Amino acid sequence: MLEISWSAVITGVAVSFGVTLLLLPPWIRAAHRIGLKGKDMNKPFEVEVAEAGGIAAVLGAVMGLYMVELYYRYIVGVDYYSTEVFALTSVLLLSAVIGFLDDVLGWKRGLPRWIRIAAMAPASVPLVVIKAGVPRISLPIVGVVNLGILYPLVAVPIGIVGAANGFNMIGGYNGLEAGMGFLLMAAAALYSAIKGLYLPLTASLTMAAALAAFLVFNWYPAKVFPGNTLTYAVGAYYAAVVVLGNFEKFGVSLFALYFLKAIMYFIGELRGVWKPGIEDFGIPQPDGTLKAPTNGAYSLQHLAIRILERLRGRATEKGVVALILSMQALLSAALLALAWKGLL
Repeated sequence: MLEISWSAVITGVAVSFGVTLLLLPPWIRAAHRIGLKGKDMNKPFEVEVAEAGGIAAVLGAVMGLYMVELYYRYIVGVDYYSTEVFALTSVLLLSAVIGFLDDVLGWKRGLPRWIRIAAMAPASVPLVVIKAGVPRISLPIVGVVNLGILYPLVAVPIGIVGAANGFNMIGGYNGLEAGMGFLLMAAAALYSAIKGLYLPLTASLTMAAALAAFLVFNWYPAKVFPGNTLTYAVGAYYAAVVVLGNFEKFGVSLFALYFLKAIMYFIGELRGVWKPGIEDFGIPQPDGTLKAPTNGAYSLQHLAIRILERLRGRATEKGVVALILSMQALLSAALLALAWKGLL
């Protein structure tokens, strides 16, 4: 196994952060100029924000990974998992392109949801081609299973499609999607460090840096939205990192809030709650607070609004984001503690 070069990692992280930070201002200006902008739904006043800004973070992460590979080849003088690195960047770029097409053609033009979900399948092809991962995996509840050839041909595509679409479920609030992505990548990096998994560690830190730079412009009040360009890409990338690191049990467990959101949404569907006009957004009030649009809690975002109302008497967009990110941070800390003790 290769020894890690922290100089290479730091260089890649710096490039990822810097490229993202440099690309976002011109993207924001261009998006406003060509009309690629959308309403910030949780504000009591009309404000339009540049859309699909996630492309900057994607390019930043890709350049960061390429810089790591360049550093190893030209300075350290070794091949640093080049097959896996190029497969990983291919997954990232393919999922970002699919997400961008969805941003401009999908939900705005009424493209059926099942088509938009299935469209993510091609993003898994780079991992299928290199036969990524180890067929013998450990999963929560299920335990250890050996999927054999079904792992690269079936399980990996399902994981990529599921994570890409699942990651898209917790969003709609300034800083939420990118913040959740940053926490997922930070936790994956710490887990990789504990287990000595150098490639997943490098890949996770590189994406975390891009998301940190993106949050500079996406935090409340947001100047740019991530769009499905970022959410599909980060979800698919996260799944790819989990596959390459062979830590499916930790990776699936870390995704628990997304499974919870899916269950809540499904219950809402069965009860006929999700009618036209009902979204994960809150209902903005004149004083800047938010009210949940449903009587029950059929969304993690709406649940956060109700918790804040109970605890503080009022809910705000920043409060909702802080609460959900805190939930993810606590989950991450608990799982990492188990990993540190060798229980996960």
